[in-house]
Amino acid sequence: MDLSRIGNEQVSVVVSPLGAEMQSIETSDGQSWLWDGDAAFWGGRSPVLFPMVGKAPDDHISVDGQRYPMGQHGFARRSDFTLVASDAVSCRHELKASQSSRTVYPFDFVLSVEHRVEGRAVVVTAQVHNSGDRPMPYGIGFHPAFVWPLPGCDGQVHSVVLDNGAEPKMVRLSGGLVKPAALPSPFAQGHLRLESALFDSDAMVFPAGAGAGLRYGAGDKAIHFTWENLPNFALWSRPGASFVCLEPWHGTAAEVGGSDALDERPYVEVLGPGATGRYGFRAEMIG
Repeated sequence: MDLSRIGNEQVSVVVSPLGAEMQSIETSDGQSWLWDGDAAFWGGRSPVLFPMVGKAPDDHISVDGQRYPMGQHGFARRSDFTLVASDAVSCRHELKASQSSRTVYPFDFVLSVEHRVEGRAVVVTAQVHNSGDRPMPYGIGFHPAFVWPLPGCDGQVHSVVLDNGAEPKMVRLSGGLVKPAALPSPFAQGHLRLESALFDSDAMVFPAGAGAGLRYGAGDKAIHFTWENLPNFALWSRPGASFVCLEPWHGTAAEVGGSDALDERPYVEVLGPGATGRYGFRAEMIG
């Protein structure tokens, strides 16, 4: 694969055309901040989730009463994107609807994903364009996995601190589907101490209230992580793995016992013909 390498004097980023997925983030001191995709735990690094987030009942969605197979988090993360623009500090990849994609998602779309470095930060922006002639439902999200512990922070307590200081209600998953009953927040005044046991029951999902920014860190080493137009948020890891995923979404998995209709999924987006939706995140490495 022809990897795209972008960077400045402070940070460098590598992006694969497969899924338009980041492969690495490295600061000028040689420290790596993104999970390396060790398949013994989880082979992803920073997948883009489209046209849905999470799982569907029996791995099928329905559109206008017609059922289609759809694996967890959609097909974009396993699709070959085309590099359409690049320079020293940015690259943009694009995925267009095809005969193959229409067999599982019967809509015409263009999904573009741009990666850009700004100072010690990487900015990822996705745009979804409805190039068809009817309303288009979908979900979209980001799934970046950052190293845990952070570089040079072995043995230190790591925390996630929400910028808004909130205590958002949490839901859990069963078989990949959302159990809608709200649970007490694990945050205390916006603060959560990370422990592996938090993920014994899969991801912690916060359908609303997590705001649009947080600090993930230990001591003076941190990532300030902010996101745009993504109302849902999740934290996920695998017990024993050295990563934590910070996941802002627009759309969640279907609910246990809920509909398989794509346009009835929680927090679904629906674009009219010719319309475009924009979403993104920014991760700034500190320390």
